[in-house]
Amino acid sequence: MKSLNLGSFLIGLFLHSTLIFSNEVAYKTEVVVEGLDNPWSIAFVSENQWLVTERSGDLRTVKDGILQSDPVAGVPEVLFAGQGGLSEVLLHPKFSENRLVYLSFSESDSVETKLNRLTVVRGRLEGNSLVDIKTIFGSHPLRKTAAHYGARMKFMADGTLLITSGDGFNYREKAQFLDNHFGKIVRVNDDGSIPADNPFLNTPGALPEIWSYGHRNLQGLVIADDGTVFEHEHGPKGGDELNVVEPGKNYGWPAITYGVDYSGAIISPFTDQPGMEQPIQYWVPSIAPSGMTLYRGDMFPMWKGDLFIAALVPGDVRRIELDGEKTINETIMFNEFGRIRDVASAPDGSLILATDGENGKLIRVSAVK
Repeated sequence: MKSLNLGSFLIGLFLHSTLIFSNEVAYKTEVVVEGLDNPWSIAFVSENQWLVTERSGDLRTVKDGILQSDPVAGVPEVLFAGQGGLSEVLLHPKFSENRLVYLSFSESDSVETKLNRLTVVRGRLEGNSLVDIKTIFGSHPLRKTAAHYGARMKFMADGTLLITSGDGFNYREKAQFLDNHFGKIVRVNDDGSIPADNPFLNTPGALPEIWSYGHRNLQGLVIADDGTVFEHEHGPKGGDELNVVEPGKNYGWPAITYGVDYSGAIISPFTDQPGMEQPIQYWVPSIAPSGMTLYRGDMFPMWKGDLFIAALVPGDVRRIELDGEKTINETIMFNEFGRIRDVASAPDGSLILATDGENGKLIRVSAVK
C-alpha cells in the first residue's frame, strides 16, 4: 500500500510545543513528561491521572501532567533483559467499581534454570499501591530467550481478556502447534479461568486458552466497537503484518511470510497456503510496529475510526484509514520524535505518544483551537 506524507510543515516552535498545519487538520504536539525509563504502555485512570509502565520494572503515575516521584508499590519483580521487562498496563472494564489493574511482564523462573516466561497478573489499586496480586496467566513452556514476548492485552465486550504471546524468537516452529503458547493469542476470563466457548477447548492435545495461532511477535491489539479484532506483529526482515484475527484461525508464521531471516536466508518460499490467513496489510521493509489505538475521540472527528500504529523504524506513527476490515490509505505522521513505542487515545480525545528508550517522553497531540 502506498504511504502518503501529508506535506505538513512546521510553523512555530515554542519550548516543548510545536504547531503543525496540513491540508487536512491543524494540531499541536507538546512534551508533557520526560525522564521515563523505557516507557512501554499507558492507561488512563482519568483525564488527569495516567499509569505508565517502564520496561525496567516500575509502574509510574502521571497526575495533572506531572510525573510522580514514587512508583506504584507492590509491582512484582520483572526480568529486565533483552526485549523483556514490564510491558502492558490495562484497566479492568469495571475499574471504577473494582479498581483492578492488569500487568504483563517477563519473569524469571529461577536463578538456577535461567529460564523465563510471559506472565500476566492483576491487582487492586489502592492509593499508590497494588494489593491482592494474583497471577492469571503464565506462558508454557519456559524459554531461554529474552525476546518476542508479545505481551499486549485487551478486554472483549463479553469481559474476557485477550493476551498476545510471542514466538520467543528461537521457537518459531512452535507457533504452528497447539500444545504451547509460542506465537499465540490466548483468551481467558478476567480471573484467569478458561471461557467455555474457546475454539480449541475440545481439541486433543491443545491448550484450552489458545484463541488463535501462527503469529510471530504481536505488539499491537485493538478491538473495534463491532467486535473486530485488529492485531499487528513484527515480521523478520520485512513482512510486518496487520491482521484481522478470528478465533481458531491460523495466521501462518513461519510457514508463510513476506519477510526473510535477518541473515537474508529464506524462512519459507511461500506467502500463502490453504488454511492460513492473509494480513490485511504488510510492510516490506519493516516498520517495527509497536503500540496501536483505534481513534474514537471527538477532538479530531476526521480521524474517527482510524487506526494509529506506533512504529520504531525509522520512528513515526502510521494512520491507517479503514473501510470495514480493509485498509484504504496509510499516512506517515509524527516522525520528528524518533522511535515511538506506544500511541494511546486519551479521554479528552488527544493522542499520547510514548517515545522509546532510557529518556522516554510522553507527547500530547491535540487540536489547535
